Amino acid sequence: MPVKRPAPGDLEAIETASRDEISALQLQRLRATLRHAYDRVPHYRRAFDAQGVHPDDLKQLADLSRFPFTAKKDLRDNYPFGMFAVPREQVARLHASSGTTGKPTVVGYTLKDIDTWAELVARSIRASGGRPGDLVHVSYGYGLFTGGLGAHYGAERVGCTVIPMSGGQTEKQVQLLCDFRPDIIMVTPSYMQVIIEEFVRQGLDPRESSLKVGIFGAEPWTEAMRQEIEGRAGLDAVDIYGLSEVMGPGVANECIESKDGPVIWEDHFYPEIIDPETGEVLPDGAEGELVFTSLTKEALPIVRYRTRDLTRLLPPTARSFRRMSKIVGRSDDMLIIRGVNLFPTQIEELVLQEGPLSGQYQLVVTREGLLDEVEVRCEVQPAHAGVDRVALGARLQQRIKTLIGVNTTVSVGLPDSIERTLVGKARRVIDRRPK
Repeated sequence: MPVKRPAPGDLEAIETASRDEISALQLQRLRATLRHAYDRVPHYRRAFDAQGVHPDDLKQLADLSRFPFTAKKDLRDNYPFGMFAVPREQVARLHASSGTTGKPTVVGYTLKDIDTWAELVARSIRASGGRPGDLVHVSYGYGLFTGGLGAHYGAERVGCTVIPMSGGQTEKQVQLLCDFRPDIIMVTPSYMQVIIEEFVRQGLDPRESSLKVGIFGAEPWTEAMRQEIEGRAGLDAVDIYGLSEVMGPGVANECIESKDGPVIWEDHFYPEIIDPETGEVLPDGAEGELVFTSLTKEALPIVRYRTRDLTRLLPPTARSFRRMSKIVGRSDDMLIIRGVNLFPTQIEELVLQEGPLSGQYQLVVTREGLLDEVEVRCEVQPAHAGVDRVALGARLQQRIKTLIGVNTTVSVGLPDSIERTLVGKARRVIDRRPK
């Protein structure tokens, strides 16, 4: 379908600056960030001193590799406010992770941080084709999760009209999409699949909705899922990237005119790709773990934060900033099954290539004796409820073995047999192995 092209004046000057100008700005802001963190955050002072480095040691951008990494454990160890670089009274808002695997990671924002965040999400929405006056339906969860409020403030900053729906109440989501006729939806791709299913359940064609653009993020999703959603919903699917520890949504975003990977807003975040095993910085184009250093944050400056997301840095195209390829998985979500590395997104691509399947899936990992076993659970679409599910499962099982090299069992269920995620990220892996 046709895409919205940027109108004259929509791009900020920095988005078309030279690489030399961008690098000079990054160096200036990086020096200030390291000094701010060292002077104001006891954790960073201890970490820098232990590594034998000082903020004054940063003479060029490459010198950042001498500084220590920050991991999620560091935020948990300093729970709740120990990583803040300003007095708690100057923190205007708090967000936090769910804390399902331990203490939550807490992030704080000054009023200036919130203003910067809103502007970067606004920039992301403009890159996605959004314009003043557009109606934006926000189905990201509101609350401690950064998605809902991040999207909300950014859309208002663009000059859009916001429908703050949040997640859940899928039947009502469809009702409002039909009644209010928004131009844009901001939601996780897995929940967009659920919304599409609800359209069909109500006898409606999602391709006839008013939606022109979907801005999808908060979880890895594949090109196969992009094609599936665009085909079923008749919109342009654009990838937004972010994580709460770095800011929230709006760290990077695809441009609708190219859709060739999220553009990193490099004037506010300095990216590196490292070898996840050795920590060595890798050249642009090499696949590894994404690391971010914030360049403008006040309340929670973050230095070399290990995202665990696996991707590559790519050269600029539609903007002057570098891009990142689609996230292929997370280093901490990678399953090693009998010596073979397996990412959920690899299974997702193959599931979506089987026409009768809905695209919903889960991996259940168990251990029999000394060997790990993987069951792939998926389901058929309502229109294919009568298909031979055993034969379909056998075909998918064979393709997984041939293309990925992992032996699995595949269970193909009836429609709606896979658990849906109505708020937040889809639960793709159920690990039942002994801890």
